[in-house]
Amino acid sequence: MTEKQGIFGRIAQLARANINALLDSAEDPGKMLDQLIRDYSGNISEAEQAIASTIGNLRMAEDDYNADMNAAREWGAKAASASAKADELRASGKPEDADKFDNLARVALGRQIDSEKEAKAAEPTLAAQRDSVDKLKTGLEQMKGKLVELKGKRDNLVARQKTAQAQNQVNDAIKSINIMDPTSEISRFEDKIKREEAQARGAQELAASSLDAQFESLDKLGDEAEIEARMAALKAKS
Repeated sequence: MTEKQGIFGRIAQLARANINALLDSAEDPGKMLDQLIRDYSGNISEAEQAIASTIGNLRMAEDDYNADMNAAREWGAKAASASAKADELRASGKPEDADKFDNLARVALGRQIDSEKEAKAAEPTLAAQRDSVDKLKTGLEQMKGKLVELKGKRDNLVARQKTAQAQNQVNDAIKSINIMDPTSEISRFEDKIKREEAQARGAQELAASSLDAQFESLDKLGDEAEIEARMAALKAKS
């Protein structure tokens, strides 16, 4: 298992455990999503600390590599200087002293070779560490992108939940209206008014009927008076 897999594997396992626990106990989706965001933010902080430590180890390894390369250059310069001094002494007729500086040059060259070997041996490890750090940084950026996406989904889901709750309240209100329709009470009141109006018309008709009867009685009395008058006239002629 690489260091990258180890870091993100532990974080992914923790994130899955937190998500499952939150979903199992979810009562308020908004609060659940807020907690999920807090947990995921904590996972990102943990990843940042682990990656920072990995980068620190890489920088230390790079410092060691650079130190070996600098040492190799310095030993090379010392070897060249000692060799030049040996040539100078040999040219001036001091071969014994020249041999000493040649020997120093050989020692310096040996140190240079050792430093170069150490640097070369570290190169594959450095390359692997750099690759791991690059992948860790990419993974971290992906996590941060997922956090932004999660926050956006949280806002969307909470808005959808509120809309659904509002719709359910409207539906419940409609059901209540269907069960207890207030217009039915108005209909009852309307029926009562209709009965009162009919009663008033009945009373009006009754009053009109009585008045007609009175006028009919007057007409009959008039007819009888006319009859008696005419009878009297007939009697008077005879």
